[in-house]
Amino acid sequence: MIDDKSLDFFRQLSESFGPSGFERDPARLLKGYVEQYCDKMATDKLGSLLFSKKGSSESPVVLLPGHLDEVGFLVAGISKEGFLMFSPVGGWFDQVLLAQRVVVRTSKGLLPGIVASKPPHILPQEERDKVVKQEKMYIDIGASTKEEAQEMGVRIGDPVVPDSSFSTIERPTVEEGARKGETILAMGKAFDERVGVLIAAEVVRRLSEGGIEHPNTVVGAGTVQEEVGLRGARTAAWLTKPDVCLTLDVDIAQDIPGIDPDKVLVKTGKGPSILTFDASMVPNQALKELVISTAEEANIPYQLSHMRRGGTDAGVIHLAYAGCPSLVLGIPTRHIHSHVGILSLEDVDNLINLLVAVIKKLDAKTVESFTAL
Repeated sequence: MIDDKSLDFFRQLSESFGPSGFERDPARLLKGYVEQYCDKMATDKLGSLLFSKKGSSESPVVLLPGHLDEVGFLVAGISKEGFLMFSPVGGWFDQVLLAQRVVVRTSKGLLPGIVASKPPHILPQEERDKVVKQEKMYIDIGASTKEEAQEMGVRIGDPVVPDSSFSTIERPTVEEGARKGETILAMGKAFDERVGVLIAAEVVRRLSEGGIEHPNTVVGAGTVQEEVGLRGARTAAWLTKPDVCLTLDVDIAQDIPGIDPDKVLVKTGKGPSILTFDASMVPNQALKELVISTAEEANIPYQLSHMRRGGTDAGVIHLAYAGCPSLVLGIPTRHIHSHVGILSLEDVDNLINLLVAVIKKLDAKTVESFTAL
């Protein structure tokens, strides 16, 4: 199960400051956590952190990447009244931004702010009925002039992230009108995709602490700049030369109002997801079937997922060198790319268990079979 140590590590990861291109804080947290469990650590020159645990053989190399970055913003301008214009880093839905607290990292430290726009009280009626777009918003840091904002340390290009604390909820599970038990949910920012970083670290930790034999070398990775083009995944793949890749990411939880129940594929708390297709990659089918059969043998719940749009680090890793058999495993998460996401820690634990079980099967013969004709 997810113990207090791993939960505290997840809290620190979630609350750390690290939009794309500014991932040093979460990378340092990851390094401090896994160094006692891994055999070797390395970094690429973009800032991705790699940590390996050797089993009975140097090869095959099994890569477990999760990305360190979160969606955020950059200061794009300062108005004469001291308000900050900003540009998104990664994908944002404009409607989740207004009236939200943010933190600006300046040359003088962290600075609180709030996303705002022209008050509706002074808008003509035709404007009140329109959705406010991000380019019409600004960040209010309390300054009254451009000079005051600059004196507070703000410069063009300063990074901005949501101001959001981590917490947990204990929720009863009720099925067919009967209470079956309890489950714990986590709430916080940057679950996309610090939860994958947590899972990679916990897999290496369990292999180490449990003295679990595995016929390969496992390389966990905290990659950078995923949200702006899978950039760290390219360099991490070049550095590790993986033989198989199990990419860790969030999945879009669809158990929310407004979605046809017949079209809901992935629900919170019903097990990790196995992605059967996305816009960046068709997974290796033999690897996918191995993961499914392993989950069923171990009685680990799972959900099959399908996404027409979007992609993950696997989108570039599976094309590295001569190609790398790859699959994406996800944690169903509500409200990604917003100030607060929600996920089930039971799903996290189930995915860690599934990965350990799969890794124990990934010997050279099995990995070669994924591409045999």
